[in-house]
Amino acid sequence: MANDKISSLRSVASVGECMIELSASASGWQMGHAGDAFNTLWNLRALLPETVDTDFVSAFGTDPFSDQQIAFMASNNIGVAASPRLPLFHPGLYAISLDGAERSFTYWRSQAVARRLADDAGLLRASLKARQLIYFSGITLAILDDAGRRAFLDAVALAGKEGALIAFDPNYRSRLWASEVDARSAIGDALAYVDIALPTFADEQALHGDHAPHDTATRLSLAGAKEVVVKDGPEAALVKNAEVSETVPALHVENPLDTTGAGDSFNGGYLAARLLGMEPLAAVERAHRVAAATIQVRGALAPQSMLRSAFEAA
Repeated sequence: MANDKISSLRSVASVGECMIELSASASGWQMGHAGDAFNTLWNLRALLPETVDTDFVSAFGTDPFSDQQIAFMASNNIGVAASPRLPLFHPGLYAISLDGAERSFTYWRSQAVARRLADDAGLLRASLKARQLIYFSGITLAILDDAGRRAFLDAVALAGKEGALIAFDPNYRSRLWASEVDARSAIGDALAYVDIALPTFADEQALHGDHAPHDTATRLSLAGAKEVVVKDGPEAALVKNAEVSETVPALHVENPLDTTGAGDSFNGGYLAARLLGMEPLAAVERAHRVAAATIQVRGALAPQSMLRSAFEAA
């Protein structure tokens, strides 16, 4: 199994972009901090023992908004490892607009400081050293230029050789890529280093034309991923590795409030369960519970106590 690489659980890291989040509510706009890789780490932090170090690896500015982000993370027992702080750069910004529970996003991120997270390869390697788990996404890849992406994947490859479990959600967002060809190439390069892949079927269908979740799982397995879990919104998730290929039904939520971050919370729930020694099918059940809790609150980050209750209720 992929988590055989874990001998003792001490330290996890997630790599990517944390943005300023503006979410609409009845009383107006509320400000928070979110981004797919950070959302997944938020869930991991909620579900893993307090003794496990959790770090968000990125790049930050020296502006007040970056200060607020780092302080927010610290207040929730999340560090930033050796992430650089760069003057003249700022976090990206996005706003969530809701139509019922479904959301749409408006972004201001072209100059976001997170795009510089791999500029100093030495700091990046230091941030990823001696981890039991490293998580990243297709958005992590998409915000980097070619040189940054290569430096990042080199650091991931080194961490994997040193024993880290590598987890990856391709999380394809067409607006972030110059072309589908570029996206397929970069994601394909990343899959060579991946132990656990956590794709969403709709994304894979859009990028690769997959007809069913089984097509996605088979293709990613052939690309190198040792364990694949294909999310499919409110439908069952498919688990595939060397021992099992089986679906696990999702939990039905009668009146979801906001589906933002559901897939990220699923990822965090699944990875936490696997790190805690659960088998894949049981881990998917826990992940569905965590995702169901997340869509009952506004914004991408559910209260950590709520996430723990959902996870432990299984």
